[in-house]
Amino acid sequence: MNRSIRLDAVLVQAVIAGALSFAHLHDLALAAGQGGWKAWAYPVSVDLLLVASWRRLRSAGPSRLAWSWFLIALSASLGANVATAGLLDLQHPPVWLRFGIAGWPALAFLGGTLLAHTASGAMHEPLPNPPADSAAEPHAPGPAPDPEPADQPVRTDPPDLPIAPPVPAALVDHARKLTDDHHARTGSALDADALRARLGVPAQLAEAIAAQLA
Repeated sequence: MNRSIRLDAVLVQAVIAGALSFAHLHDLALAAGQGGWKAWAYPVSVDLLLVASWRRLRSAGPSRLAWSWFLIALSASLGANVATAGLLDLQHPPVWLRFGIAGWPALAFLGGTLLAHTASGAMHEPLPNPPADSAAEPHAPGPAPDPEPADQPVRTDPPDLPIAPPVPAALVDHARKLTDDHHARTGSALDADALRARLGVPAQLAEAIAAQLA
């Protein structure tokens, strides 16, 4: 019930405001020399442009085009209301007012045409077409995959040989003197075990020394 009363009050207020604005626009056009049916067509043109720009804002979203023509129509309506409040002498209207009233039909026609036939900026742009060469020519086949190798015998690497430790040159010279002295006394060569015992070194180092003395 309250909603219906509030809605009716809004409609009554809109009708009153529209009628007053329409009358002010008619009086201004009549004072500017637009007599007869032209004085009645002028307020209709202003209100239609105002409604068209507002509908464009509601349907297509905010845009510079719709806002520009909405402000132009609103300025024309508001200017007529203010001008008829006694700020201008409507018995002797100024020249700029006559020019403005006379040029309004062309301006309103331009605004209505742009609002009705200009595409909305919210439309998606079409996807770019693929290049002609890539669309016409088939894709070149890629390189053929390498055939799988046949079964091959498993390769077994030889076991890593132990690395001989480095032997100082002085130790080699000392071992050579021992072997020469042993050969001079006994007439036989000094084996690796005996050399290791005489030198007091590990077996691996003694074998490396014996290899260099051989």
